[in-house]
Amino acid sequence: MGVQRRLKVGKEISEWGPQSHQVKAGTPTMGGLLIVAAITAMTAAANLFGRYSIGLPLAVMCALAALGFLDDLGSLRGRSQWALNKRVKFAAFLAVGLAAAFGLYEGLDLSAINVPYDGRHDLSAWYVPIAVGVVVLTAGSVAVTDGLDGLVAGASAIAFGAYGAIALSQEQTYLGAFCFTVAGAVLGFLWHNSYPAQVFMGDTGALALGGGLAVVAFMTGQWLVLPLIGIVFVLEGLSDFLQVGYYRLTGGKRIFRMAPLHHHFEQLGWSEVQVVQRTWLVGMLGAVVGVILALEV
Repeated sequence: MGVQRRLKVGKEISEWGPQSHQVKAGTPTMGGLLIVAAITAMTAAANLFGRYSIGLPLAVMCALAALGFLDDLGSLRGRSQWALNKRVKFAAFLAVGLAAAFGLYEGLDLSAINVPYDGRHDLSAWYVPIAVGVVVLTAGSVAVTDGLDGLVAGASAIAFGAYGAIALSQEQTYLGAFCFTVAGAVLGFLWHNSYPAQVFMGDTGALALGGGLAVVAFMTGQWLVLPLIGIVFVLEGLSDFLQVGYYRLTGGKRIFRMAPLHHHFEQLGWSEVQVVQRTWLVGMLGAVVGVILALEV
C-alpha cells in the first residue's frame, strides 16, 4: 500500500457522488491487484496441480482484473482523466464471458441447472448464453457496488464463503478451498481497509471478484441461487439500472436520491459505516437462505 502511494496512484473522486466523499481524493486505488495476486499465489501453490478446473475461475478473475486495471488507470488523480470506450469495454466483457461460458460448457462439460426441490435439469446449448449473461452482469454489479469502504470486500467474503460451503457439501473440496481462499484474501484486504480505507480495490478487484463468483456458482451447479447469495450486488446493480432508465424516460426524475443504493442511504442520513454494516447483514441473510435452498435439490 505504501508502494502504491509512492507510485502516485491516488484516485480522483467523481463529482457526481456524495460531497462527503471528496475527502477520499488521492487514496490509492487498484488495490485489487493485491487481492488477485494473493489468490493466484495461494491457488498455484496448493490448489491447482491435479485440479486444473480451478484454472477457469482463476483465469476469469485475472482477465477481468486486467480490464479493471486499465479502467482504473483513467481515474488517477493528478493525471488526465479518461475511461475505456464503452463499446470496447462491453466487447471485452462479452469476450471474457464467452470464454468462461465455453470453458464451463466444453471444458468442464457442464450444462445443467439445479432447481431447489425440483432436482437437476439439462439446458443443453442454452447454457452458454445464460452463462455469458450471468458472468457479465455479476461482474458489472459488483463493480457498481464498490463505492464505500469495505462494502464489496465484506459482501464478497460472505458470498464466496457461502459457495465454499455449497462446494464442500458436494464434496468438491478443491472448489471449496478456492472459494475460501478468495474469502480469506478479501478479508485480509478488509482488515487494512475497513473505514477509513487506506487503499481502494477499484475495478481491478471488483470486476475480478464478480466474474470469479459467477464462474464458481456455475461450477457448483447452484447458479440459480446466486441472486440470493449475491443479493447485495443484485440490489446495487438493479438500483443503478432503474435510476438511469427512469431518469432518461422521465427527462430528469429520479427514483432514488442518489444511485447506486448505498449512496441513497447515505443521502437519507446513514453514516458510511452504518450503510456498510447493514448491507453486510442483508448479504448474510441472503447467503443463509441461498445455501439452505441449494441443499434442497
